[in-house]
Amino acid sequence: MAVQLYHIKGVGEVLFERSRRAKRINISIKPFKGVRVAVPIGTSFQQARDFAESKGVWIRKHLMNLSQLEQDQKSLSTIFEGINRKEARIILVARLRELAEKHGFSYNRVYVRNQKTRWGSCSHHNNISLNMKLVRLPEVLMDYILIHELVHTRIKNHGKRFYDELERIVGIREPLEKRLRQYDAGLI
Repeated sequence: MAVQLYHIKGVGEVLFERSRRAKRINISIKPFKGVRVAVPIGTSFQQARDFAESKGVWIRKHLMNLSQLEQDQKSLSTIFEGINRKEARIILVARLRELAEKHGFSYNRVYVRNQKTRWGSCSHHNNISLNMKLVRLPEVLMDYILIHELVHTRIKNHGKRFYDELERIVGIREPLEKRLRQYDAGLI
């Protein structure tokens, strides 16, 4: 795979990488990795550089957001470091069981992982996957995520019915979601 580094004024070093999967020129900006441009087969690196330069304002805007995200992640890293997965599993499974019994939910299996993109998920078979980092959140936020996944055992989407059911249990969800977003950088 061909790779080139190219300096874009006001942006800095950008990685240009040939991609068999890319259908068109694609710019991605990732925390601690920077800017990458996927260059499809049949597109020259010069065309990709011209395209990336034309998107300089967009790239700079997202780099500023990324810089804040990286700072947030560094400050949150101390909260989430040193978590023992076995201990987290004991805590999370016990609390999930309590909440399920209290609110009349049932589920199949529970998986506890060190996920990088989400706090939890629920499969179509009602298997619940939880991020071990949940144990370091304030209890009200941990419970919110657990209840969110339990509601998915009944309603598999994020439609009005889902949110009505969730709010029936947790109350108004927006303040909880706003608080939770403050911890999202810790997922990285």
